[in-house]
Amino acid sequence: MSPASLNLHLRRAGAPDHLRHLITDIAQAGKYVVEEMRRGKIGKAGTENVYQEEQVELDVLSNQIIERHLRENDLVCCYSSEEEKEIVELHPAAPYSVVFDPLDGSSLVDVDFAIGSIFGIYAGKDVIGRKPKEQVAALYVIYGPRTVLVCSTGQGVHEFILNDVGEFILLREHLGVGDSAKVFAPGNLNAILEDASYRSLLDVWLKDKMSLRYSGCMVADVHHILSKGQGVFLYLGSARCPEGKLRLVFECGPFAYLMAQAGGNASDGTQSILEKQITSVDQRTPLIIGSKREVERVCSVLGK
Repeated sequence: MSPASLNLHLRRAGAPDHLRHLITDIAQAGKYVVEEMRRGKIGKAGTENVYQEEQVELDVLSNQIIERHLRENDLVCCYSSEEEKEIVELHPAAPYSVVFDPLDGSSLVDVDFAIGSIFGIYAGKDVIGRKPKEQVAALYVIYGPRTVLVCSTGQGVHEFILNDVGEFILLREHLGVGDSAKVFAPGNLNAILEDASYRSLLDVWLKDKMSLRYSGCMVADVHHILSKGQGVFLYLGSARCPEGKLRLVFECGPFAYLMAQAGGNASDGTQSILEKQITSVDQRTPLIIGSKREVERVCSVLGK
């Protein structure tokens, strides 16, 4: 029997029809992003996003592609993109709001590392005042040697691969993350110069002979944890950026939802990411995500 398509798998899992159609439309947008990559769209765009970060051409194109697909399906009342300052209203009576980072890791495009797109889906209008645990689905597409989509609608985490005829088909069901970790992915290592607890955490990992796995792209690093079934990723704040650089809405919220569905955990060091109230689309947060016991240990070491 042939592997199920993304659409069929969602239907069998009982996803509501509107949600199923929205996810397949987002998957379609991911295919167009892949096509732009194949055309060699890796140069600088000559512009900055709303956070004064230099954009590559693929940043702009990815945002445009995803926006077009969300606009055309009539299922999205509004969306929030990491590349845009304001929440964008599309169809006021539509059932869902979508948040997304159109291209995480775009600075790695020219060196051909894996990068990706991240999405969170909420029922209803707007996400301000909500919490990431209220998402009805989250997914990401990772563009690497293979193009893979990982998705959850609240019934576990499932992985799909883009085949040669342009269809996402089921690769693995029910990805799970064990409680213990053997690998670590530490972001913002410069912070160890001013944070003694972060330095001591690094010593703990090295003494335990854990392996370093860090690419500089959050999608790739969290996908490594979900794919291998263990590990921990973190990005902490520093004096320059006390809350770190990761956005709660576009990055940490969707990944926290996926990690919880896989049996892992995500924390800002003091509380669950899933329980953090969204106060603005630009809201940032420290992040510790992965195997439950390792997340707890990291929080304990950092808190001392």
